[in-house]
Amino acid sequence: MKPWFQMMADETIRQLESEAVRGLSSAEAAGRLAEHGYNELTEKEQESLWQKFLAQFKNVLVLILVAASGISVLIGEAVDSLVIIAIVILNAVLGVFQESRAERALAALKKMNAAASKVIRDGAIVVIPARELVPGDIALLDAGDYVPADMRILESVNLKIEEASLTGESVPVDKDSREFAGDIPLAERHNMAFMGTIVTYGRGRGIVVATAMQTEIGKIAGMLHSVAQELTPLQKKLAEFGKILAMLCLGVCTVVFGIGIYHGYFNDGILALAEIQDMLMVSISLAVAAIPEGLPAIVAMVLAFGMQRMAKKNAIVKKLHTVETLGSVSVICTDKTGTLTQNQMMVAQIFIFTNMFTVSGYGYKPEGKFLTGEKPVRIDEEEELALLLQASLLCNDAELRQSPADQTWSVVGDPTEGALLVAAAKGGYRKDALSAQYPRIQEFPFDSGRKMMTTFHQADGKILAFSKGAPDILLSRCTRTAASGTIRPLTNSDKEAIRAANQEMASQALRVLAVAYRDFDQAPDLSNPDGTEKDLIMIGLVGMIDPPRSEAKLAVEICRQAGIRTTMITGDHPETAFAIAKYLGIAGDGQGVITGRMLDTMPAEELRQQVRRASVFARVSPEHKLAIVDALQTSGFITAMTGDGVNDAPALKKADIGVAMGITGTDVAKATADMVITDDNFATIVSAVEEGRVIYANIRKFVYFLLSCNTAEVVVIFFAMLLGWPVPLLPTQLLWVNLVTDGFPALALGLEKKEPNVMRLKPRDPAEPLLTGNMRLLIGIQSLVMSITVLFAFQYGLMASNGNLAIAHTFAFITLMATQIICAYAARSERYSVFQLGVFSNRYLNMGVALSFLLMLLSVYGPLQEVFKTVRPELKDWLILGALAPIPFIAAELTKFGSRLFFKTPK
Repeated sequence: MKPWFQMMADETIRQLESEAVRGLSSAEAAGRLAEHGYNELTEKEQESLWQKFLAQFKNVLVLILVAASGISVLIGEAVDSLVIIAIVILNAVLGVFQESRAERALAALKKMNAAASKVIRDGAIVVIPARELVPGDIALLDAGDYVPADMRILESVNLKIEEASLTGESVPVDKDSREFAGDIPLAERHNMAFMGTIVTYGRGRGIVVATAMQTEIGKIAGMLHSVAQELTPLQKKLAEFGKILAMLCLGVCTVVFGIGIYHGYFNDGILALAEIQDMLMVSISLAVAAIPEGLPAIVAMVLAFGMQRMAKKNAIVKKLHTVETLGSVSVICTDKTGTLTQNQMMVAQIFIFTNMFTVSGYGYKPEGKFLTGEKPVRIDEEEELALLLQASLLCNDAELRQSPADQTWSVVGDPTEGALLVAAAKGGYRKDALSAQYPRIQEFPFDSGRKMMTTFHQADGKILAFSKGAPDILLSRCTRTAASGTIRPLTNSDKEAIRAANQEMASQALRVLAVAYRDFDQAPDLSNPDGTEKDLIMIGLVGMIDPPRSEAKLAVEICRQAGIRTTMITGDHPETAFAIAKYLGIAGDGQGVITGRMLDTMPAEELRQQVRRASVFARVSPEHKLAIVDALQTSGFITAMTGDGVNDAPALKKADIGVAMGITGTDVAKATADMVITDDNFATIVSAVEEGRVIYANIRKFVYFLLSCNTAEVVVIFFAMLLGWPVPLLPTQLLWVNLVTDGFPALALGLEKKEPNVMRLKPRDPAEPLLTGNMRLLIGIQSLVMSITVLFAFQYGLMASNGNLAIAHTFAFITLMATQIICAYAARSERYSVFQLGVFSNRYLNMGVALSFLLMLLSVYGPLQEVFKTVRPELKDWLILGALAPIPFIAAELTKFGSRLFFKTPK
């Protein structure tokens, strides 16, 4: 058998191989080892050893129990032996089932997180999982994408790829389709794109030459080790608690065995082998039943199932610990476009100096009119308007498509560019026809530094350049204007008119772009944007609106009630940002907007003060996002941050929960984030926070029920031995109770629905212990009352039967099982009564309880009666036992009521 460290090494290799297939870069893999590997591995090894110790120790106990059962066979008690062995096997099967369900659930989640790639199939661009790429595929690359496979570049436009993860080159490498002869070092293969590297600029396409483990990163992956999957903080808390509880259980069981031997010796002065064996089997059975070594695995299953429920609600959680952190989020930093709004930009107004045109229509459907006031205008009579629409169409990388199935319209690409396409289509212009008339020969793609985009087109012996971008940036590069059919110098009054129109549009929550052009008699210098994008001719402004999502306003209000602040962080104009924030309830009249320029000069201490009050940050860069997150965390907030771009990755990684957009998000953002919102909807984030709170609460319910039941079993045996009574429960009965009650009802608590007002509670403190004071009180009272009730039933059985142990054992057995089954309903909430929740609202619990009661009756009346050595109670006995069974449940419900009444527990 391999040593444990060798098995861990083998597992890390397999882990890295699977990560290589998903696109993990070699530097990420090596960095994990270099930066974290040793310390994390040591900590995990220690945690793993503790878990293995407990599991193996329990296995040893089980083996002893089986061996003792074998001795029973030799002395003529074969039935007891076979029953014990059968129950042990059932427990093992249940454990394997739980672990396999958790593993399958996690595997399904990993499939949801698979990277995607854009390829050309059957002449059309389609998106497929990266794992489905094969050599020979033509794949497309855009800024922000991970390269999904090793590719030979066929076509490129200002394509630059960050290859530091593979070659160590710190500067992005220019890529093109030139051929090279001879054996070229990896870092100098400029016509190749390698799997796991990042496209930082431009776009291109290439043919796939290698995938998965045949890629350069795959070859490296075969030689490296990765760290094993780490436990979540909650699992670590449970594992630590489990260790303490297991040691206590083992100690108590040892004392029970010692006391039993003591009483047996001093009662008659003679200890028979059978007496020692009986006490040994009782003690070991109690230990096997009480040690909660499976808690972390069961919690993982509950977390995984919860993550699957969240995925159905468009929130894909990539890491288990994210679910726990969701319940602690105290501030959500969200983008505006597409998250708080519909992400279907529509051109609402167009300004061309003295004329303000209104555009009718809705969404991406290319139907609408251009109006001045209430009067429609003809495009062929408005020269500058026609020029602006054509320029917007040509300086554009988006595509407008109509679905053959349902005839709906959609945009492939940036929503802002999509709105321009739709506006041009309303004016009668189509991209394919206009692009054929004015073919694009070069471009300067949009980037966050220049805040503009320019394309160059061949036109009747000349080269036309069309530019669009932020009005203030474009205006600073314009020296002329097109107005009334002529081109004239741009005057100061013209600039003031443009600024005034920009301000008016922005105050109406419109996103404003400026459009300009320039013609060249000869080819311009296409290697220098700053030298070429100047002396432009201003055409006009385009005002677009992205309507707020109808559900976003309610989601913001839910956050407010839950004690969660909502902060808008956007690159849009301050007026636009504030108008949307005010409408949604994020900002009030008295609040201002913090801009990127203000952040550039703001001291760190002032920033920490501002983030406590400010709700809107506008005109910010990704670097500002990082500073805001850091200031919030320093101020004690648990922060969720949304992002979609390459440059958002540092802020996503820094935040307590990084949330990437599934539709507009780049591969880099999705890979960095802890959670991906597939519909880019703010309400989905709020729903995920709510689900995270529900999952954590359900885990606590499960732990509360399990610990109160196991503690009661230990206390019953311990106090009976301490008082010199006979053992109230036989080993087979102990094991059967543990199997029946710790199984179906307990697992059903992990599927409990959300409690009322779960989003009216304050965010959970991450430092809060798993067992809070209120929970410890509930466990203590319930387990104590349960123990007293069972001991009372045992003594009642002895007195009613003149010392008949079989009857007393039966009464204790029935009472313990019934009280635990009924107490499952009390564990459904730490605050609310089961009657407030609805007794039958958890159908899984109802089914589990019904099955448990059926098994209890079978153990008394059915063929299992002989197995567990029970006696059929009379009717009067059932009435007494029926009266005893709900007492612990009533005690727990009264404790909850007292906590709400006297200690003001949250309602």
